[in-house]
Amino acid sequence: MISAITNWLETHWVNPAYSGWLLGAIALCFFGAATNTMAGWLYLISGIIFALLVLAAILPLRSLRQLEVARKQIEPVTAGDQLTVEITITNPTNQPKTLLQLQDTIPYVLGQAVKTAIEIIPPQSTHKWIYYQLAAQRGVYHWQTLQIRTATPLGLFWCRRGRELPAIAIVYPQILILSVCPLIDELGREESVQFRHRERSAQTATEGITRALRPYRVGDPTRLIHWRTSARYGELKVRELEVFNGGQDIIISLDSSGEWQLADFEQAAIAAASLYFYASRAQLNVKLWTAATGLVQGNRKVLETLAATYAGEIPQSVAPPHLPLIWLTPNPGSIKSLPANSRWVLWSSAAAPKNLNFLGLEIEPEQSLQLQLQRPVSRL
Repeated sequence: MISAITNWLETHWVNPAYSGWLLGAIALCFFGAATNTMAGWLYLISGIIFALLVLAAILPLRSLRQLEVARKQIEPVTAGDQLTVEITITNPTNQPKTLLQLQDTIPYVLGQAVKTAIEIIPPQSTHKWIYYQLAAQRGVYHWQTLQIRTATPLGLFWCRRGRELPAIAIVYPQILILSVCPLIDELGREESVQFRHRERSAQTATEGITRALRPYRVGDPTRLIHWRTSARYGELKVRELEVFNGGQDIIISLDSSGEWQLADFEQAAIAAASLYFYASRAQLNVKLWTAATGLVQGNRKVLETLAATYAGEIPQSVAPPHLPLIWLTPNPGSIKSLPANSRWVLWSSAAAPKNLNFLGLEIEPEQSLQLQLQRPVSRL
């Protein structure tokens, strides 16, 4: 109760320090003695002390009111690195500002509130406060209040005011350096072989891959003439065949709407980032899919998406495209419905379904994730 009262006084008006309470009690004693003895000098002493208390209560509030504060944009970091937070405090007046305490109220996940003390800010000058905060866990962190506290100049009353100073700190998941990754290497080779086979088939086939029919033009190969349709319409009709892409599209799909253990989901976010950048270095056309964002591409966009995603998020996008996936999931049953040539990475205490046509990895939480992602894939 007392703590709540003192906190309210300090943030809305001023809160007497111990010395302020003591000096106020002395002033009351002198005033009581003066009323009993009718001695003028006692009235004078008590009046001087009361005037000093009033002055000591007004000056801290005036000192804080004139300060200007600003925060520099916080650069993103990777989990395990330190955030660099820079705040500037400007004194635009012609009087020095002395004996200030600053407190940046960062989210509890990052740590406890960070404090510093400033002895003096000269007139018409700026003081920079730079501190470093360890970001142990990925995420997107928001906070907006900077507390400024002072009891200047006499130290009899504390005054504290909060300033709105919005901050956003983005902490990316770790990216594991993979020397090999059969999960992607074999998928890329398989897609490349299939593409070459399909391309050769398209050059020689006359059945089963027609996209449309069009009138014959001079120079069209006769093997593409559809004789049955030509006879029906009385003019030559030529097949237009499907044009195949290189088959190097890979989608890293994080099943973020599933029911995850917290530690497993953090591992899955790290795995998704590591697989994405490995595939990107291999010059594959790789994208990331999550339940909330759908498909995203680009290094910064992918890292920001993985920093912001969380387990059990509400799906906001359609299902992944019907392309080869690397499906990161805690749900063994979801593996059965993957598109052809897909791969899976499973975090689950339950065994994966047997007799699958897909290769994948079962992750053991106690073992090194980096080593497991470089392990050969298996078929159950």
